[in-house]
This record gives sequence, C-alpha cells and structure tokens, in this order.
Amino acid sequence: MSTQMQNASSDKIIVVGIDGFEPSLAKKFMDQGKMPNLKAFVEQGACREDLVLLGGVPTVTPPMWTTLATGAYPNTHGITAFFNQHPDKLDTAVYALDSRSCKAEPLWNVFAEAGKQTLVWHWPGSSWPPTSSSPNLSVVDGTQPTAVNMGTALIDWESIGMADERIEKLIFSPYNAPRGNVNGCVITGLEDSIGAEDASSGGNGGESLKAILNGKEFTTLVMSEEENEISTLGNITVNVCNSPIKAAHGWANAPADAKEFTIITSAGFVHRPCLILKNQDGIYDRVAIYKSKKELEPIVTLQEGVYTPYVKDEILHEEEKVQGYRSISLLELREDGSYLRYWMSSAYNVEGDLVWHPKSLYREIAENVGMPPQLSTITGKKPENITEIILPALDYYCDWQANCLRYLMENEKYDIIFSHLHNVDDVGHMFWHFAKHFDDWGNDEHFYQDAIEKIYIQTDRYLGTFLPFLEKEWSIVITSDHGLICEEHHLPVLTEGCVSVPVMKELGYTVLKTDENGNELREIDWEKTRAIAIRAGNIYINLKGRNPQGIVEPEDKYELEGQIISDLYNYRDPRTGKRVVSLALRNKDAVILGVGGNEEFGDVIFFMDEGFNLIHMDSLPTYMGYFDTSVSPIFVAAGKGFKKGYYTNRHIRQVDLAPTLAVLGGVRVPAQNEGSVIHQILE
Repeated sequence: MSTQMQNASSDKIIVVGIDGFEPSLAKKFMDQGKMPNLKAFVEQGACREDLVLLGGVPTVTPPMWTTLATGAYPNTHGITAFFNQHPDKLDTAVYALDSRSCKAEPLWNVFAEAGKQTLVWHWPGSSWPPTSSSPNLSVVDGTQPTAVNMGTALIDWESIGMADERIEKLIFSPYNAPRGNVNGCVITGLEDSIGAEDASSGGNGGESLKAILNGKEFTTLVMSEEENEISTLGNITVNVCNSPIKAAHGWANAPADAKEFTIITSAGFVHRPCLILKNQDGIYDRVAIYKSKKELEPIVTLQEGVYTPYVKDEILHEEEKVQGYRSISLLELREDGSYLRYWMSSAYNVEGDLVWHPKSLYREIAENVGMPPQLSTITGKKPENITEIILPALDYYCDWQANCLRYLMENEKYDIIFSHLHNVDDVGHMFWHFAKHFDDWGNDEHFYQDAIEKIYIQTDRYLGTFLPFLEKEWSIVITSDHGLICEEHHLPVLTEGCVSVPVMKELGYTVLKTDENGNELREIDWEKTRAIAIRAGNIYINLKGRNPQGIVEPEDKYELEGQIISDLYNYRDPRTGKRVVSLALRNKDAVILGVGGNEEFGDVIFFMDEGFNLIHMDSLPTYMGYFDTSVSPIFVAAGKGFKKGYYTNRHIRQVDLAPTLAVLGGVRVPAQNEGSVIHQILE
C-alpha cells in the first residue's frame, strides 16, 4: 500500500493535546471571557458548539491517547486501562504505557515513513519506545503522563522544610507514601526498566532492554475508602526537614550578623548549610545555600516568593554522586530572620536523555530552552500548597513546554507534531474532588473551584502560544483524552485501578484469608474467591482451566456472569441508598463500546452511575459532575484545511482524529483505523 497520497491540505500540523481538559468548564470560562485564546481558536476554526469530543472507554489516559493516535478502539489496539491485566495473575496489573503492547499502527509512523519530519512529544499512549526506524521520527518520553523525564531522570524526592530559632534539633522525615501506585499517574523509577542500548536505538528496541511491561507489575488490594485513589493521591507525602536557626559560625565567608540553618537532600544523606542574610535596610530578605561552610560562593541565593528553577547540585543517588538540578522556592522569611519555610522540587539528572530519541534533541532543547522542569506532587489538601507550590510549578512547566514547541515550530524542525500536556489532569488527582464540600473533609469548595478556574486560565495562556501559527499556515487541533469529574458522593470501593475488595467481599465474590485469630489478611483466598474487581470496571471470574487457582467450572461461567451483573445493579450506596452501577455487560457484549471481545478485558465490564464516579476512569464518557465538570474530551480544529467559524452537529469521536489528520496531511490512514474522516469540518 502506498504511504503517500497525492493531495495534502496542510504541510504543517500540530495536535495540542491537554490531558483532562474538558469542554463543559472550558466553554463556561470562555463565555465568561476568561479564556480568550480558546475563543479565538473557536472563532477561527471548526468544532461542535458545545466543544465536545465523544470519548471512548475506559475514560483513562493510555487507552484514549492510543485511540487518538491509531484511530482504533481499545479492544483493537490492546491498551485496556492505565494498567493492563497480567496474563496469568488474576490480582495483578502490568504497566500499559509501552508501545510494544500496542497492536495498532500509530499515525506518527505513517507520517514519518511518508517523508514528514514528525515529533511525538510526551504522548502517554503507545509512543515509547519508538516503533518505527524512520529517521524522520523523533519521540520525547511517553513512559508516564505527569511530566517529561519524571519517570527516568528523578534522582531525589521532593521536600518541604522549615527553620526556626525555637527548634532545638535538626530533624529529617523521609516521604512514606508509595510512588508508582496503580491508582494514579505519579510513576517514577522507570530507568531500571529501560536499557541504555534500547533507549538510544530507536526502532523496536535492543536485546538489552527489560520491558516496562514485564518490569512493572502491581498487586495492590484496596481495603477501604482510606486507601482509595482520592485518599492516596491526595496525600502523597514529601520529605520534611525541620532545622534550628542559629548565629552563623565557622564560615569562610559570612557576614557577622548572618544566621544559619541546614537543608537536607539526597534522601537524608547530604547536608547543605545555609545563610540567612540581611539587606541594606537591616532586614533579613534572602537565603544562600552552600555546598559547605568552606565555600566562598553559594550554590544559589533565594528570595522570598521567587520561583527559582535549575538549581544545580551534586546528589547522592544509589551510592553514586550525580549532577542534578531542581527548583526551589523560599515561601516565607520573617524580617528578623527567626523563621522561614521553603519548598524543593524533586531533583532530575542533568544527563536526562534516556527517553529522548534522538538524544541530540535533549541537548538542543536543554541549550536553547532549558532542561525539563519539575512539577510538585505535594498534597492538594492544604490550600497554601496549591497557591504557593503547585500552581507556580505548573506555570513554569507550561511556559517551558510552550517555549519548546514554539522553538521547534519557528525553526521549522518538524512538519507534524503530536504533543501532550498534563497540567489539568495532574492537579485533578490532587484536588478536583475538593471542589464540592463534604463535612467530614471540612474543605472550602469555593477555594478549590477558584483553583480549577486558575488551571483553565493557565491552559488558555498555553493555547495562546500557538495562535500566531494560524497565520503561518499551521493546522492546529486542540483535544484531550478525557475530562475530570468532581464527585457528587463519597464513593464505594468498587472501581479502583487495582483490586477493589470491599463491595465484592460484601457481595460474596471475593474472600480474604484469615489468621489463626480470624482476622482478615491482605491476601485473597483463591480457594473461596469466585471473582474479583480490578482495573476500574473489570470483573474477572476465577475460572478453572484459565486461571491457575480457578475454582469456577467453565459451564457455570455464563450464569455467574449474569448473577454478578444482577448484583451490581441491585447494590445500593450505604450512605444514600442509591444505585451505584449504571451499566454492566458481559465481555462479549461490551464490544459495542470498543472494549471487550477478548481476555484482555474482564468477564464483566461495568461503569459507575453518574454521581458515583472517580475523577475519571470508571464512567461513561458523557457523564457530568459537580461544578459543571464533565468527563468528555474537548475538540477544536483551526488553521489551514479547516473551515473557519464553523459549528458541526456531528458527534465527533476519538477514533475520527487519526483518519482526519491523515487526509489533511496527505498520507494513508493507519492500518487498524476504525474511525472516519470528519469531512464536515474540512474545507
């Protein structure tokens, strides 16, 4: 089959993907005049009047970004959730952000092999490792959705600290929350799963590669609401350091009136002495961090309220000294120098080119724009964390990525760009649920609603980066994988990203082992368990002949599926008395939704009812939530080849993006494409 078609409507195309960006809030804020750049794209482009893209299921990152890239549904491309099901272990999920798990051809390979210079920028859906050996294809990360390089370059964890004259002893408390939990998007430590030969080779990978798929397995049981996604991701801990403040002593170069305290890095193994310094008016207004008291010059000097990126320092990582960099903010400093607070981001390896192909692209971006900055994963429960840490870090990151893409576009490095930004979804998991007040949380919903608005305004500034390129005859598509729902009710534990125990135990399908005193253990009793719920909406029957510890006879499977479906529909939320499951289907019937039809999905596939949803993942793609939130993705297309100021009544589906871009760019559609061209919006 010929790769290149005759007539391309556009020679320059960029997909501006924004994870979690949804049309309901976007349209509301746009109509209120708070998103002028989005409005400009709408006025100059084509979309539905409600800005809605009809999303697929499951409404979660890896499968939906893969669908956008391939034009295929999950039961065709094989990426079934944030984590796929382990082929042998019923209670185990395996990492799904691996291009080698994808069974469908991505559009970027088609473009590259047709001679188009193609860039895939942090696309968390079957982009890494590169699956084409074409020299026209460049790929940046894609191993996790949160931030470029977070999964492979992180060498020291995030910290917050305080120094006070009243503190008597230096105390360091390391983080104690698990990283890489199957409930969410914060995934680190992937460098152990990626071989250097493979990361630099492009193509399909070398023999030295240990597959992410095989290297990242998760067996996690969620036993209560305190262990669910909202609780765990909302409470990710960071390192904490509390230091005494004393008069400066023993320094090679310190003013007589300076005060000193200590910052601890490298998981508690490295101490950095710091000076608190006065200005000409006699007010303590800055902090200088030194490698040691013997040094004449500091590593960095901080001022209150100033976000300071790219602070380079030597980090002790796995018993080796590594040159790293991080961002630091001096959050508060009293004028008398008696008290201060600070935040330090995680540290990245300066030589962080492991998931850049070609590696020269990392060096070019680092030299001309800057190395990838860090985000914060600190809890969003505390409002001051959002205003002082989370939003400023996101502002800087969004500006960095915008500058990277603008640099590449202005220098005509690429013809086709597939890009992804994670700002909205990132904070969604931190505090979206707090946008509705619950008495037991004690949250001020108006503060969090205002924070959500700030994120959308931030996103609009990011979109504004690309507006000038409409005049340079670029075709620009703004889209997303899903939106984010603010929950209406506290959620029963039934659709977590890992094994959800409570409801299935209550219904009598999942049984736990007990100790000699009858106390339940965190271990499934496979001799008594007939079915488990795993991966947000999949129920697997413990089937003889298929599962190593199966107890259900194959001839009883169909009847048991029917009983499970009936029990799901009959289950009522103990707080409200309302039904919590809106749709439950046998695997064979779920093919109508683009899932099911094979053993990569559960024997029963179900979706929670509107109002009982996670932020995303367990809902149908048309659902709404509190504060006008929705789980629908967004779609706006503008620039060369698209109609101007045009609204279509067509329901545009995620599978339609790939064939539409193929026709726009004059190449064939991907081999497994199941969508159709959105001809109504094309000139």
